[in-house]
Amino acid sequence: MQQTRSQQKQFHTLEAPLPLWRGGELERVTLAYETYGELSGARDNAVLLLHALTGDSHAACLDGGEGCPPGWWDPLVGPG
Repeated sequence: MQQTRSQQKQFHTLEAPLPLWRGGELERVTLAYETYGELSGARDNAVLLLHALTGDSHAACLDGGEGCPPGWWDPLVGPG
């Protein structure tokens, strides 16, 4: 199996306000996320990492190249 290290930052804006647990809502919420590698045909190789609302969406730097800062989850994201 060939390993791929492709990494893409993507964005999704919610169509409706996000209701808050203690009341109120957030308008025009845009989620930022990164995807790594390729989704299998069975769609069984995806992992969802959730963290602080104020953190950034950069989870990991898989290629170690210049301009790729360490991510929140570097030790946990990648092959294996």
